[in-house]
Amino acid sequence: MKPSILIARAIFPEVISRLSSHFEVESNQDDRVFTPQELVQKMQGKSGVLCTASARFNAEVLEQLPELKAIANMAVGYDNLDLPACTARRILASNTPDVLNETTADFGWALLMATARRVTESEHWLRAGKWDKWRYDYFLGSDIHGSTLGIIGMGRIGQAIARRSMGFDMHVIYHNRTRLTPEQEAHANNAQYVTKEELLARADHVMLVLPYSSGTHHTISEDELAMMKPTATLVNLARGGIVNDVALIDALRHKTIAAAGLDVFENEPKFHSDFLTLNNVVLTPHIASATEPTRRAMANCAADNLIAALQNRRPPNLLNPAALI
Repeated sequence: MKPSILIARAIFPEVISRLSSHFEVESNQDDRVFTPQELVQKMQGKSGVLCTASARFNAEVLEQLPELKAIANMAVGYDNLDLPACTARRILASNTPDVLNETTADFGWALLMATARRVTESEHWLRAGKWDKWRYDYFLGSDIHGSTLGIIGMGRIGQAIARRSMGFDMHVIYHNRTRLTPEQEAHANNAQYVTKEELLARADHVMLVLPYSSGTHHTISEDELAMMKPTATLVNLARGGIVNDVALIDALRHKTIAAAGLDVFENEPKFHSDFLTLNNVVLTPHIASATEPTRRAMANCAADNLIAALQNRRPPNLLNPAALI
């Protein structure tokens, strides 16, 4: 008899078909975001789940799922998974790294350029019928070419962003939990390792690409925003919670920094409504990896992980190897 799995969010039909050749599949093509109680109910009798960050598997939930053997998270981040609790229960947890690096880096540049050059602000003004003449001081933004890019979180995506800066003749500084090798720094446009404080003080544009954890919660808050140049921009591609959104709203309102571009928010998809009152912020709904080829690659990567785990093989992107012991 085939093991039973849950696909917790809507996904490409071909991926459902592929998984159905291995498992009894219950899929959520209505794309309902389950409450914790609904998730527990749906998971009864299931050996595995393919999920996104909207499904939170904490210790309390896992205690109610004695048959669960594998969680395949269709994302790079995995702050929705309690890894120690998974490991304690020998549940194999996996994610989908690498397949979205370049696409996410592309979008980081789209968000940076829209923020620095006031693209959405000027478009809204134009659409409102306010454009009746040219003026020398309309929508003066900040240059990207020749400026200093500061990247906090210099993993694969951060390095891909840095490589793209070569075409803009930028100087790259970065802060990371661990310093890159000299070879990696050279490949990332000769990126220079600095403290977080130095990065915030020197950068013309700050890009956040670090994973969320209790240790990175509010990496950017009142004190950090005060360290930045009043002409600087801030882009968050990483996760909501890395930035204190209330502090950022205050900094944007009082022009502590010039502008921000945000793809992620605290408590998303709900977010602080005061962002909508500001002209100097570009807002997108967590779409940095949203191209069809990339989302298909993510879905198939998650499927690969789930198939391997439930066939007693090591998943290609296992997050908790200790669960195999």
